[in-house]
Amino acid sequence: MGVAKAVFWLALVVWLGEIVFFSFIVAPSVFGALPQEIAGQVVGVIFPRYYGVGTVAGAIALVAALMLRSGTSATRPWSAVVLMLALMVAATLYAGRVIQPRTQALRPQIHEATVDPAVRAEFDRLHRLAVQLNGAVLLLGIATVCVAATSLRLPRS
Repeated sequence: MGVAKAVFWLALVVWLGEIVFFSFIVAPSVFGALPQEIAGQVVGVIFPRYYGVGTVAGAIALVAALMLRSGTSATRPWSAVVLMLALMVAATLYAGRVIQPRTQALRPQIHEATVDPAVRAEFDRLHRLAVQLNGAVLLLGIATVCVAATSLRLPRS
């Protein structure tokens, strides 16, 4: 169980650290330093890797949490951890596999001289949804840390 604990915490730290660093450091810095069109292109290149790292780290954390749940008497809190991680992975996959490719396809059209209002509205809607999903993943991740940290009662290995 010691290895599962270490893998769980490392995967969760990588995932949450990535979200915090990108959301509060990288994106604001890129959009603050570059013209909006170029900044959008830069983050567009980053997003597939961002969602890839999140998905892999989330899947690893989920598998480790399942192992930890099976090795503890505190099954209720660890079931909550597993559920939260599953929701986080699902949100990350949806944002990365559905929303991001669509916004990437719309991005060139929103920088044309005359932008179709329907295209702008669709891009803005997808962007809002991606931000909301990212925020939900972050908040669920914080909740996961809190529940896991207070519920880790494993037998001694």
